[in-house]
Amino acid sequence: MTLRMQLGALALVAALPVAAQDIKLPSTLTFTAYDTGSSGFNIAVAVGKALKDKHGTDVRVLPAGNDVARLAPLKGGRAQASAMGIGVYFAQEGIFEFAVKEWGPQALRLILASNDCNAISLGVAKDTGAREIKDLKGKRVGIVVGSPALNQNAYAVLAFGGLARSDVKLVEFSSYGAMWKGMVNNEVDAAIASTISGQAKEAEASPRGLFYPPTPAADKAGWTRLNRIGPYYAPHKATCGVGITVQSPIELPNYPYPIFMAYASQPADLVYGIAKSMIVNYDAYKDGAPGAAGLELKRQILSWAIPYHEGAVKALRETGMWKPEHEAYNQRMFKRQETLAAAWNALLKANPPEDRDAFVKTWVAARSAALKNAGMDVIFE
Repeated sequence: MTLRMQLGALALVAALPVAAQDIKLPSTLTFTAYDTGSSGFNIAVAVGKALKDKHGTDVRVLPAGNDVARLAPLKGGRAQASAMGIGVYFAQEGIFEFAVKEWGPQALRLILASNDCNAISLGVAKDTGAREIKDLKGKRVGIVVGSPALNQNAYAVLAFGGLARSDVKLVEFSSYGAMWKGMVNNEVDAAIASTISGQAKEAEASPRGLFYPPTPAADKAGWTRLNRIGPYYAPHKATCGVGITVQSPIELPNYPYPIFMAYASQPADLVYGIAKSMIVNYDAYKDGAPGAAGLELKRQILSWAIPYHEGAVKALRETGMWKPEHEAYNQRMFKRQETLAAAWNALLKANPPEDRDAFVKTWVAARSAALKNAGMDVIFE
């Protein structure tokens, strides 16, 4: 190695600690996540440990059984970020559980999201005799009260097999954890989960067993049906999780999970610190929980369903990953959120119905009209 190369290498090594020292985080942070034992909770804990080890920041991770419970602490200012599922998209759109007067469309922003070897689909008890999604006709399928993310995912995967809600027996549970206890206790035959979820692994080890029926990308008709209900899903070759290995992959639907996010109102400096630390200290947490490796910088989808927070954009721009096309896409997503917010505020000023069902119906119509007038996809009619 020449002297010039040696000096260059030393300069690079010297610069790395400075970059880490430039990260400023408060002494405490609060995140929310799925139930204890879920892959999202475990990943949030692993990231929190890295923030503690590298910056002395104590991170409290609050488990919550549904999307509303996960977002409420952020909305109320009691938490700064969340490791969400696809409920983050439903909250942005103001649909399902968020189509009520207490919520409406939320100004949410991405920080980073995990895209790993796992997938998110319906796990099915082996003792049911089902082998494909279509075989779930007449079977018991778990849903969670107040969790449109889990429920919409289940309906989308059922649609791949040509099944509607009326083709199965829906069984309600109070939380994600309760639903998977119901799987072990033979109260339900199929439920949605990441293939690496602790609950799915527990069910696999139970007398009932567990497997994930494939959703092959080659089945175009099946995927058309699935995407009508879950447009955020894409075909994915899973290589880890229950009954899945690199040697025996399974084609399943997937989207980023967990999705670390914050409200737009969170200070840019705070979100920058979180995002920068997650990028710089990746090696400190990537092996801390199954799925954490999916937070790697190169695996980030920079044009996705919700926009990135300005603090995260700053951190991504510093890596060289953030390109003009990503900024243009982000601006379009800001415009979508502004369109939804304007429609919501106009509705509230117009003395909407007090009855909950009537209110939802009025909002859905107003939302659809606003998006169409702006030349944007309605997606959820």
